[in-house]
Amino acid sequence: MPRSSAPLVQSHGHLATDVHAIGLGSAADQDIAAYAQTNQLAIMPRDFDFADVPNYPPDQYAGFAVISLPSSATAPTILNVVDALLRQAQTLNHLPGRLAIVEAGRIRLRPAP
Repeated sequence: MPRSSAPLVQSHGHLATDVHAIGLGSAADQDIAAYAQTNQLAIMPRDFDFADVPNYPPDQYAGFAVISLPSSATAPTILNVVDALLRQAQTLNHLPGRLAIVEAGRIRLRPAP
């Protein structure tokens, strides 16, 4: 995720931090997940590692919003998709305990609300 993602999330009134800012930039996924779980934070990654429901059961977390875009996606493209997600208040209200797959123009929640 671009480092400018956290300020974008904050501009929508949500708590956000970049893993690099808290010393977890090179941490294992399970360490990031444990930090998020302890601090009741949703995770917004670009890869599908956190979409592995057996390893990261959504109901045990504040939510996962996996940003699914091609690896060639530019920072502005990624930020536009994140901004579109953040404008979906109803989706955000349903995110705790769920996995969201966020694509350009489409958001899928699992399990469905």
